[in-house]
This record gives sequence, structure tokens and C-alpha cells, in this order.
Amino acid sequence: MIERFIELGQGYGDLYEILELMRTNQHRIHNTFVFVSEKDGKQVASFAVAMKPIGDSKFMPIYICREGMPYHAEKTSQRYDLFKESIEAANKTLITLEVKHSSAYVETTLYYQYLIGLLRLYHYIPNLG
Repeated sequence: MIERFIELGQGYGDLYEILELMRTNQHRIHNTFVFVSEKDGKQVASFAVAMKPIGDSKFMPIYICREGMPYHAEKTSQRYDLFKESIEAANKTLITLEVKHSSAYVETTLYYQYLIGLLRLYHYIPNLG
């Protein structure tokens, strides 16, 4: 299985794109994630959805809006609520993980390799092979 993060962006409009992908591909949703990280004393969230491969393909896209949303566990934002509502409409469960901030890595590619390693470790995406 080949997993690849596809970054949609970090803004409000990008969240609507991921919500539309989820709505039109409900049957393909494998798992949904909120990656929470901290930078300069503030928590931010990345919203992501892993899609099942199409047909015999071995490619699993993971669409992500990276670190563009402020995050407060006690007081959720409208963006978080919209994402959660879309997940519930698809009868899926939201998985929240605390992760390192992408700025801890020299390249975004290394950050995404780190996330794939975590997702595989916790069996949120299929194992290699």
C-alpha cells in the first residue's frame, strides 16, 4: 500500500474542499483524523481523511488541511464542528492524535513520513505488504 498526503491548504476554503471530498466519497472513507500540535504555546489542528484505494489500486490518498485551525479541546471552533458533523454523517469515528508540529522537520515530506509511521503503528492505515 502506498500512502500519500495530499495537502489542500491551511485555510477555511480548504476545509470546505475536504468536506466535499468526504460527502461525495463517503463509501471510500477509511479513517478521519485531527492532528493536534503546538507551536509558540498555541495549539493548532490539522484535519485529514484517509480514503480507501480505488479498484485494484494500491494507492491510499490522505487529504489534509495542515495546521491552519486554532484548536481548543474544551471550546471547539465552527470549523471543527463542521468536520465532525461530516464524519458523523458518514458513520465514521474521529481519531484525535497529538503530534509534533511540522516546523520540527526540515521538509514537509519528512513530516508526512512521520505521520504515516504513526498511523501505521496504531493500525489506522494498513500495514505494508
